[in-house]
Amino acid sequence: MRVSQGRERPLTVHHLNQLLLVCSLVLLVAVAAVRISSRSGLPSLLVYLGIGVLMGQDGIGDIHFSNAELTQVIGYAALVVILAEGGLGTKWKEIKPALPAASALALGGVAVSVGVTASAAHFLIGLEWRQALIVGAVVSSTDAAAVFSVLRKIPLPARVTGTLEAESGFNDAPVVILVVAFSTAGPVDHWYVLLGEIALELAIGAAIGLTVGWLGSWGLRHVALPASGLYPIAVMAIAVTAYAGGALAHGSGFLGVYLASMVMGNAKLPHWPATRGFADGLGWIAQIGMFVLLGLLVTPHELGDDVVPALVIGLVLTMVARPLSVVLCLTPFRVPWQEQTLMSWAGLRGAVPIILATIPMVQGVDASRRIFNIVFVLVVVYTLVQGPTLPWLARKLRLGEDAEAADLGIESAPLERLRGHLLSVAIPEGSKMHGVEVAELRLPAGAAVTLVVREGKSFVPLPTTVLRRGDELLVVTTDPVRDAAERRLRSVGHGGKLAGWLGTNGAGAGR
Repeated sequence: MRVSQGRERPLTVHHLNQLLLVCSLVLLVAVAAVRISSRSGLPSLLVYLGIGVLMGQDGIGDIHFSNAELTQVIGYAALVVILAEGGLGTKWKEIKPALPAASALALGGVAVSVGVTASAAHFLIGLEWRQALIVGAVVSSTDAAAVFSVLRKIPLPARVTGTLEAESGFNDAPVVILVVAFSTAGPVDHWYVLLGEIALELAIGAAIGLTVGWLGSWGLRHVALPASGLYPIAVMAIAVTAYAGGALAHGSGFLGVYLASMVMGNAKLPHWPATRGFADGLGWIAQIGMFVLLGLLVTPHELGDDVVPALVIGLVLTMVARPLSVVLCLTPFRVPWQEQTLMSWAGLRGAVPIILATIPMVQGVDASRRIFNIVFVLVVVYTLVQGPTLPWLARKLRLGEDAEAADLGIESAPLERLRGHLLSVAIPEGSKMHGVEVAELRLPAGAAVTLVVREGKSFVPLPTTVLRRGDELLVVTTDPVRDAAERRLRSVGHGGKLAGWLGTNGAGAGR
């Protein structure tokens, strides 16, 4: 099967059926590979890339695919979904203290990394300066999908997680601008011109993202949609709107979609668990499709001559450029050396650098295929090295945190005509709401527990009913006290019946 530029003959219904069959089979195999990845500890990136390589021209599928432009477009679309899913799962209370450090790392860190890595590519490998700068810029961006998926499995301090997540959400924008500038024919703009363009695009993207996110959150909280299944679709549509608005305004669409999603993720939207599950599923599909397509684009038999250059550049990036950027950017914020060490090793690369490596291919830059091969090998090797060793390093640096009391799962459904809300509260294992009587919840006037579901049976509770882990509560609140009721429930979930007197202020309530 040969798939090149797709211009030889028009797409027919038969071709579409074949394409749908191949896509569905690939998706099923990739979903099954998730289980293999989770049990073996092998990063999912490598599993999906491997599927694409096996389907390619050097594999059993014998699919000849060379359309870098299509790969870039699909990769951008997948990255939008991944950033939206990551933003929805980012907690503002964790990321807020880390914003200055993350911003410095996303801007100053990128500049340091590009300079050091490009110098190594030029003097050690022999690439021309334009090609070296492209390589340096491409590999300077940490991958949002890799960072989100790895860090949320490790109990790290909130400042470390917040800094790395914010960095991965912020640094795509300046890197894209640099790669496009270096890949464009003609002289490269002066550094101060590039800095101005980066600052302007970031400002436009941030303004549009925050505005769209706030307006979308307000609308979803005050308008009752006819079906609960429409809320997840609406959230993702709002996130994509932020990207499109930012891009059309010549701003950073990637920063816009991340910030809009983060605003919505901290706004206590109706039917939130369903929305998170939907976004998580879309994120998996985006990652699978993106990685498989990138695996198809690579030609394994051409990689041999580029393995050593990729290892050398990756070694400089990992052991020199990344640690230097972390030290220079984070030392002014008095970040402890243990956290700096971990963040130096946690500069995870993934599909984003490979996608960015298609930009010079589309622009027709000399040796662009070699650049793509170097980036591909670098990402595969160092993802295999860094990802699995990150939990071990966190333990050695004694940065792992004990698991906190599990947060409550609260789903809200607006009762528009009654000017009220119905809260569905799930009490998980580890919640300190276990053993608390209903009266001891001390909900504000206008809120009441109307039903308890326990072991498949429902009953109307008494004030003396003792709540247990695994219970599901239905709480009815009037509109004015809806937020106060949720804050109180989360407070008891974290601090127990004495939460208010002991100073627990509703951790996890999103205030």
